[in-house]
Amino acid sequence: MNEIKYITDMNPLSLREELLAIGEPPFRAKQIQHWIYQKLAASFDEMSDLPLSLRSVLNDKLRLCTLSPRGDMVSYGDTIKTLFKLADGKTIESTLMHYPAESGKERNTVCVSTQVGCPVGCPFCATGQQGFERNLTAGEIIDQVLYFARHLKGFGEDKITNIVFMGMGEPLANYESLLQAIESLNSADMFGLSARNMTISTAGLVPQINRLSGEKLQVGLAISLHAADDALRNRLVPVNKKYPLKELMVACRNYFDATGRRITFEYALFAGINDSLSHARLLAHLLHGFNCHVNLIPSNNTANSDYRAPATEVVQSFKQELERLGINATIRQSRGQDINAGCGQLRSRFNK
Repeated sequence: MNEIKYITDMNPLSLREELLAIGEPPFRAKQIQHWIYQKLAASFDEMSDLPLSLRSVLNDKLRLCTLSPRGDMVSYGDTIKTLFKLADGKTIESTLMHYPAESGKERNTVCVSTQVGCPVGCPFCATGQQGFERNLTAGEIIDQVLYFARHLKGFGEDKITNIVFMGMGEPLANYESLLQAIESLNSADMFGLSARNMTISTAGLVPQINRLSGEKLQVGLAISLHAADDALRNRLVPVNKKYPLKELMVACRNYFDATGRRITFEYALFAGINDSLSHARLLAHLLHGFNCHVNLIPSNNTANSDYRAPATEVVQSFKQELERLGINATIRQSRGQDINAGCGQLRSRFNK
């Protein structure tokens, strides 16, 4: 029995080789990619400038999409979270967030998963509590973006403007598939989104950050920091035991030097754990002299009741202390809490 091949798993070269193997000229690859990535075709039958005979062969030999939606959950019209079923029956989730013009430039941002589950095991994260099952293929990453691009097109709305690899999983632990997905989504002949409009979030895999520095992709980098001393970060982000803060900060400086891109540090605030003014001062000391921005994130409550969001006034005081010490900071507003839109929460509910 032939293995099923998915077209979004193929880069331009492998698609040309696939077409040559069935006697088709190489230029067909560019036609097909144009239909998939720019016209957002959902089937080969929509590709009207391809011969009917070729469309029939493609339907027999290839599949257009690696995933299928299990249903959407909508939050007050600004956030849509979707659970997807993969070909092997495993599930992942992705989120579309609309930011209206009054909050700055209007944006449609897709938060994309890169793994089924997550190997990092952060105790406050619903995905981390699920364990790790497998990496996603490049096509499975890409198809999450294309699904929401088709959704927007169907409603006559604007295109995807930003992609953040911040969903389920540790993106840099799935480096090759992540890189292939970024290249396809960035290519002018394919999805055509600027790399500067993409952001990779990592718990701090130092070798991969250093490798990414040499790719010259101009993607944004966000570090899930959550603590400014090794003892606390070992507890909150277990990968810190392997790559402690000193090594992580060197890698971050190397990334900035190589790309010129300001790094974002994500700092989830947990009541009574990392939200005091002394924690703010530790964070300011760690980031002193660094061209960066801090996103403060009041925690999204999960099944682990040890990690709860601080009071609003505590979050404000933390931000003010950072700013007093010269660190740019923003409080990131939680979105989709009414639909459990925090990473992994919808999948946890489905699995139960």
